[in-house]
Amino acid sequence: MQPLTRHCKVAPTPPSPPSSSSLHHHIAAAISNSDDLAPFIRASFTTSKPDNLLQLLRQFLRSKTLEIESLCSSHSQDFLAALDDLRILLHSSLPLKSSLESTSSTLSTSALPLLSSLDELIVANKVRSNLMLCVDHIVTCVRVLEVCDRVNRYLKEGNLYMALRCCERIEREWIESVPLGTMRRMLERKCGEIRVYAERRTEREVGDWLVEIRVVSRGLGQVAIARASEERQREEEMRMKQREAEEQARGSVRDYRSYNYTLEVGYEEGEDEDEDEGLGFDLTRLYRAYHIHWSLGFEDRFKKYYFENRKLQLTSDFQVSSMMPFLESHQTFFAQIAGFFIVEDKVMRTGGGLITRWEVDNMWEMAVSKMCSVLEDQFSRMQTASHLLLIKDYVSLLGVSLRRYGYPVDALLDVLSKHRDKYHDLLLSDCRKQISDALMGDKFEQMLMRKEYEYSMHVLAFQLQSSDIVPAFPYVAPFSSTVPDCCRFVKSFVEDSVSFMSYGGQLDFYDVVKKYLDRLLSEVLDEALVKLINTSVHGVSQAMQVAANMAVLERACDFFYKHAAQLCGVPLRMADRGKRQFPLRTARDAAEAMLSGMLKVKIDSFMSLMENINWMPDEPLQGGNEYVNEVIIFLETLVSTAQQILPVQVLKRVLRDVLSHISEKIVGALVSDPVKRFNVNAVMGIDIDIRLLETFAENQAGVLSDDDASQLKQALAELRQLINLLLSNNPESFLNPVIRERSYNALDYRKVVIVSEKLKDPADRSFFTTRGTRQNVKKKSLDTLIKRLKEVS
Repeated sequence: MQPLTRHCKVAPTPPSPPSSSSLHHHIAAAISNSDDLAPFIRASFTTSKPDNLLQLLRQFLRSKTLEIESLCSSHSQDFLAALDDLRILLHSSLPLKSSLESTSSTLSTSALPLLSSLDELIVANKVRSNLMLCVDHIVTCVRVLEVCDRVNRYLKEGNLYMALRCCERIEREWIESVPLGTMRRMLERKCGEIRVYAERRTEREVGDWLVEIRVVSRGLGQVAIARASEERQREEEMRMKQREAEEQARGSVRDYRSYNYTLEVGYEEGEDEDEDEGLGFDLTRLYRAYHIHWSLGFEDRFKKYYFENRKLQLTSDFQVSSMMPFLESHQTFFAQIAGFFIVEDKVMRTGGGLITRWEVDNMWEMAVSKMCSVLEDQFSRMQTASHLLLIKDYVSLLGVSLRRYGYPVDALLDVLSKHRDKYHDLLLSDCRKQISDALMGDKFEQMLMRKEYEYSMHVLAFQLQSSDIVPAFPYVAPFSSTVPDCCRFVKSFVEDSVSFMSYGGQLDFYDVVKKYLDRLLSEVLDEALVKLINTSVHGVSQAMQVAANMAVLERACDFFYKHAAQLCGVPLRMADRGKRQFPLRTARDAAEAMLSGMLKVKIDSFMSLMENINWMPDEPLQGGNEYVNEVIIFLETLVSTAQQILPVQVLKRVLRDVLSHISEKIVGALVSDPVKRFNVNAVMGIDIDIRLLETFAENQAGVLSDDDASQLKQALAELRQLINLLLSNNPESFLNPVIRERSYNALDYRKVVIVSEKLKDPADRSFFTTRGTRQNVKKKSLDTLIKRLKEVS
């Protein structure tokens, strides 16, 4: 039977007092549902009828008691039957109990050995499990110890990376499985110590490498620059072969098509390999240290450490030694910087990000700025052209070497170009001193060459030969020793100028070299020769030798410009197209003027014999006047001597100037006041003198050409035209412009008036009156000429 349990549930308040039967029903339902009876009790007190409720509860209690009694009485019989069954069962179980006790005793007796064996088995299993666990721990420890032994071996061998890999493996795979806490702590401590040791040792190795690579960098830079120098030399040799082939091709136009030369490019063994081949430097320690720091997680810190230390080294390399001149230390200075950036380029390309392109470019900009400032400072102090050229060549080789690695070198080349004028000014100063010293030592004697090598060295080297035929030795050159000396200085100047301009970033620099060559020839050599002519030339032989030297130098100047064009890689046809006037023309004119002046002085000494001329002879002379014979003898002697030294054109100009001077002297004598009058016989004598001089000029066709001989006769044009006019039957024809232009174009009408009046002198009138009508006509024509010319004047 279920107990009656009361629950605190609030029942709804009845809307009106129910009847006693319904109330009894509701209370019974509430008690059955274990609901709260408080609403019924409250309602009974509210209605003032608690007695009714109490009565109802008692009735309910009586009804339930009756139900319980009836239920107990109905089940008591069953309970008694069950008790009877239990007594029977207990009685029948006693034999079974005794049987079980005997069976248990028997079983215990027989199972006692088995139990003891079972206990032993359990103990053995425990021992076995303990031993297996111990073996597992021992195996683990042995494996860990093997790895530790490997770590010690790697550390002993210096293989830090493998030692760190083993430590990493211990920490990742073994340290958690080590059974001994002491051993585990020891492994943790030692792994940390090994990492610290590896870091410190690699830093120490990198420090040693930084010290060593600084020494190695100097050698790297020197080797790289030496390679660039060798390649430049090979290129120059190849260009020289090309120039020789071009000269041979030009030497024979007929066989021009047969000359076929090609540019042979020879590759030496291993030349097509890596540019760093042979530039031996070891980066193993650096890369190992970088890899170890990367494995330790210190990659960025190592990059910063490496960059800062290399930057400090570069800053230290910028220090110019004050213990020795820059000329002696510049190769070491630039080679150190070149080697530094060769190493950095290799590290950048193969270092796996150890240094970036931006960092290398940053250091290179700093290096270029410093090198430019050093060059500016050192160039401003230098006063020797050769020193400046040596440094320029080395810097240009530095630029060639580093340009292969992608470094821009335009700023360095700009500094070299900036000091181009200073270098050439110093070079001009050196050449001025050398040329001055050479000219001061000139003995004005023809140069004697006894051997063929002397001829090649002094003549062929500067293309001074007038013929391609090699002369017999000993050979007397038409020039003095000053000419090859000056040519050697000028050629050296051209080569030094081209050397400075070459490889300086400017491809077409022939115009620049030509400009400085013009300055050398016109400002230095020309002025030095003019000074020599004005101060040191004494005597006709010396003046003749200087004039001969100038003619040879004129050929040499063509060689200088061609040589400059060849060195600059300019075709000779373009060089000939821009050919200018002879730059030594001032000295040439001065030399020829000096020679002509000395010859004129000598001629004047012979012309002084004109004072002995009888200007009023009764009969004309048959062999010419005394002075002209002396002049012709002197001129013939002069020609025989000069043609051995002077070129044809120079000799022609000198003779023409001398003959023109003779003409002027004779005309001047006729015009001068000492000659008051003269007659036709005197004029006919002068005509004979002119014919002798003209014959001399014509005879020079064997030495000169026919045209040159004709030009020599033209030097006597004024005198010849004046004599022809005086001997003419119709002097009045001079007034005809056509006739005057054709036959008397060299005459000055003022001189004609003066000379004609002297021929018309009253004292000589009888000359005209005794000759008949022909003389009268001539006299009238001459009078008319004089009158008309006076009217014009």
